[in-house]
Amino acid sequence: MRRALGATPAEVRNQIILESVFLTMIAGVMGIILGAGVLSIINNLTKDLDFPYTNPTVPIPYVLGALLIMVILGTLIGLIPAQRAVSIKPIDALREE
Repeated sequence: MRRALGATPAEVRNQIILESVFLTMIAGVMGIILGAGVLSIINNLTKDLDFPYTNPTVPIPYVLGALLIMVILGTLIGLIPAQRAVSIKPIDALREE
């Protein structure tokens, strides 16, 4: 649709990749928050028990590394639909809608 309105292929590709990175970042941050919540629940449930896995933690560099890997993979995976969107002729895209 944007191609039919005059957007260049580079603009369309950049928009799709930016959306991919944004969605990946949101999913990664939500995963970090959910993981921290689960670890907190486990810690609270095992605080007074003689359980071998008390006070579970994940080092911050591991969390940031996982987020970085997610963003890199999200960017690479976003290239596939971006290239497909750029390769479609604008008139064909409008005809399908």
